[in-house]
Amino acid sequence: MAKVPQKVIERLIKTTGKFQHILKAAKDRDINEADTVLIVADMLEKVFGFDKFLEITSEYTIRGTYCDLAIKINGEVQYLLEIKAIGTDLKESHLRQVIDYGANKGIQWVVLANGIFWEIYRIHFGKPIKHDLVCSFNFLELNPKKADDQEKMFLLCKRGLGPAMADFHERKKNVNRFIIGAILLSDKSVDLIKRELKKLSHGLKIENSEIEEILRNDVMKREVLEGEEASSAKSKVKKILSKSSKKTDFQKPQETESSSGELSDESSNVGDIEIKENLEQ
Repeated sequence: MAKVPQKVIERLIKTTGKFQHILKAAKDRDINEADTVLIVADMLEKVFGFDKFLEITSEYTIRGTYCDLAIKINGEVQYLLEIKAIGTDLKESHLRQVIDYGANKGIQWVVLANGIFWEIYRIHFGKPIKHDLVCSFNFLELNPKKADDQEKMFLLCKRGLGPAMADFHERKKNVNRFIIGAILLSDKSVDLIKRELKKLSHGLKIENSEIEEILRNDVMKREVLEGEEASSAKSKVKKILSKSSKKTDFQKPQETESSSGELSDESSNVGDIEIKENLEQ
């Protein structure tokens, strides 16, 4: 979790409630997009800490048109914002618009918002262009005294630019239900579960396939095991564990006989600690 500076926390606590009232009133009046942009620009200054005259611009051109807002520090754009009217639901077409803006200018961080709902994306430049949802939140539901909410808002703050956004994104990529599910179903994890089960009952016979079936059918949710994200996580973990195994091939486990007469592997955990490190590569 990112460490939010005390001065930033104090500013968030002081300003969040004020803008929650402003946003509620604006929602009730169903203000248009232009007026929503004005509120968001004020939030960028008062809540997120940018200089309204030097660092927030509505004059950034992209293919002959202007994006709604851009954060520009020392002449370099840090992220783009596409703003919709406060009563407008954020849609896939809006997302495509802001992703296209960022991709066209080589800007990897973009924000889609309507004042109340905020979505932060990171663009991956390749063929095809891809993007990840890094964080999303409802501003009306934020509690600036809670560490989790402070961290979300800090991603958009001037003091949070760069490392905080990148670290948050990296953590979300590697610490999630799909990665953890794939690790649980890996051979290393199943072997570990089998060893622990055997400690419960001397002479217990159990196959890896039985453990896998129980994990899939009774322990884990289907949504964690199926779909594009699950397949991607499985491939990633398999690749990383394979690399980890190759590194420990030269350190073969030595087997010793336990007091019960069973063979035990004194080096069973060698290489396991490398999983987290490799996931972050």
